[in-house]
Amino acid sequence: PHDAVSRFWENFVEKTKAYNLKPSVVRWYVKHAKEYIRAHSGRRLAGHTTEDVMAYLREKGRNGRLADWQYAQLVRALQILFMEMVKAPWAADFPWQEWIDNARELEPTHATVARDYDHVGHASGPTDTMDNRQRAVDGLIKRFTQQFPHHAERLVTEIRLRQYSIRTEQSYLAWLARFARFHGMRDPAELDGAAMTAFLEHLVVQHHVSASTQSQALNALVFFYKQVLKNEAIALGAFAHSRKPRRLPVVLTRAEVGRLLSTLDSPTARLMAGLLYGCGLRLMECVRLRILDVDFGYQHILVRNAKGSKDRIVPLPRRLNEALREQVRSVERQHREDLACGLGGVYLPDALARKYPKAEKELMWQYLFPSLRVSTDPRSGKTRRHHIHENNLQKHIKRAATAAGLNKRVNCHALRHSFATHLLESGYDIRTVQELLGHADVSTTMIYTHVLNKPGVTVTSPMDVLQA
Repeated sequence: PHDAVSRFWENFVEKTKAYNLKPSVVRWYVKHAKEYIRAHSGRRLAGHTTEDVMAYLREKGRNGRLADWQYAQLVRALQILFMEMVKAPWAADFPWQEWIDNARELEPTHATVARDYDHVGHASGPTDTMDNRQRAVDGLIKRFTQQFPHHAERLVTEIRLRQYSIRTEQSYLAWLARFARFHGMRDPAELDGAAMTAFLEHLVVQHHVSASTQSQALNALVFFYKQVLKNEAIALGAFAHSRKPRRLPVVLTRAEVGRLLSTLDSPTARLMAGLLYGCGLRLMECVRLRILDVDFGYQHILVRNAKGSKDRIVPLPRRLNEALREQVRSVERQHREDLACGLGGVYLPDALARKYPKAEKELMWQYLFPSLRVSTDPRSGKTRRHHIHENNLQKHIKRAATAAGLNKRVNCHALRHSFATHLLESGYDIRTVQELLGHADVSTTMIYTHVLNKPGVTVTSPMDVLQA
């Protein structure tokens, strides 16, 4: 028996080569597989089912100390064990990659939770999931806040008084730090309009930034001087503007949307993509949905705190009802298990958490699309379950678009564009579409009339009326 066990693990190590694993990490995959077997001692591996594996992965997902890469190793180890060694008939169809993707933690700088971090909105430190550019920006912001803490504090205070989004807060702070660095880390209060002009021209001439990026930098600096320093007299001279290209949104036909949705191999991704198209949701609006936002009785979804800090109601597609009900039941089962293990908390903004201290463990406040793993908050030490990371759906959409043979630049937002265009094609008026999209200005919605080639009436090409 000892020789047979040794041969089994030698064969397991050999099978890992097909997964392009580094030899130095293979021992950890063996360790994960052995731990699974020990947890089910007395049972033959051939008798294990998908539910056994999912139950084990859910249990491990409640370990808030387990890093993303460790959990990914665990899932891949079980994949090798059941696909290559046991050759279980169900293993080929098991969503191994989805368990890895949907278990990614939200980094401390993520927009959902970053606002509740320390006093200048800066994360407690860089994470392994950040790219080098983000690390550089965070390092610059940290340097700026240490050198000019009064500016950073006052900027964040003014932004939050106006209830601007966390993305705006992070962006404005980063631009102010870049501005100070451009001028040798001088105090921005000592700089004038000419200094701003030089910086804005530098962005265009040296870095070739887009018009929207240059405008964002300008808005950040004007906000700082006028709202933080109360300097209404700040004047900009003439400077080189980046040219703003006029681009139309990518829109899919109804047939293309159908092909895209049918090609998505993940039920969760298919449901989320269906909501993007069927309700016209933005990506972050979708991942942040909570159980209480879905109203089956009135057949609508309440989109809370959307862009511009506004709520809106969108219609719930009836053909998604059953999939949504099943998703709610799945969240409810997971939530009961979490509560039984002493967990069950979900992230709530600080103000809401103070007002309703028991709400974080109520089912209705749970995310509709929760992560498969819990996360331990580095500030409070609380272990909670966040929503899944939005990058997961973005990857699914791009893979499905390629598999469906769609020769367009398809992303999550293209489904929202298609929602608006198809409503206009169906005869709905522009104001109705504006409300459903949550646009503050109807001119933003008017872009879809150009997509339809409808400045007023449909234009027929002269080529189509030529006499044969």
